[in-house]
Amino acid sequence: MKSFIALLKRYRYWIVFAPLLLFFLIQLYYFCQIAWWIKFNPESTSFMRQQLAVLRKTNPKAELRHKWVPYERISQNLKRAIIASEDANFSAHEGVDWDALMRAYEKNLKKGKVVAGGSTITQQLAKNLFLSGSRSYVRKVQELLITYMLEFLMDKVRIFEIYLNVVEFGKGVFGAEAAARHYYGVSAASLGPEQAARLAVMLPNPRYYGTLRDSSYLAQRSQVILQRMGSASLPKKTTSPKKTTIRRKKPST
Repeated sequence: MKSFIALLKRYRYWIVFAPLLLFFLIQLYYFCQIAWWIKFNPESTSFMRQQLAVLRKTNPKAELRHKWVPYERISQNLKRAIIASEDANFSAHEGVDWDALMRAYEKNLKKGKVVAGGSTITQQLAKNLFLSGSRSYVRKVQELLITYMLEFLMDKVRIFEIYLNVVEFGKGVFGAEAAARHYYGVSAASLGPEQAARLAVMLPNPRYYGTLRDSSYLAQRSQVILQRMGSASLPKKTTSPKKTTIRRKKPST
């Protein structure tokens, strides 16, 4: 016992500082990766890799449906529909909509279960890029840290461009272009208002709603989003030195 205590005393500084150093290195990795993505497009995300692994358990040759397209080649209808459905204050907040989080918390408390998330588009992107769908306070804190890194390094247009290209729209379907082709046989640039609204309302649970395209809930919710799309505020490119958008390389397909 004495030797164990002596060992603890000898390495007490490492016991304290090693976890802090590891935490710092992890955050530095996230920060550097996000900085890289200011100019270059992500080839995959944590969510995409996890979903591909699941699909390949039953089909070793399975591939994801995914194709990157520039922000300008994505329908304004889809952009407005997603903002109206997922994050009405996206252009105004700094990554976290605390009022929305409080409303979601109160709603969940009243229902006695999780029925609302309150996560912004930036928070969803942080989770999709690096984390998993598990629920824990540790994961939520990490999500918030990554969210503020994204907002610090990127402008809103770049954040939204990445989100639109990597968000899940169904089982093995990621990004606006793949979703438009898969569900409607058109490009992301050609999506009409009704099609865009229907895709947007799938986002809270895309794998579930991807198999229930004709559900009454999707139809009703789509009509609500259609009415809100006209007032959805799209982000604008910033010219501040901190968030200057750099011309990106041609994405691989």
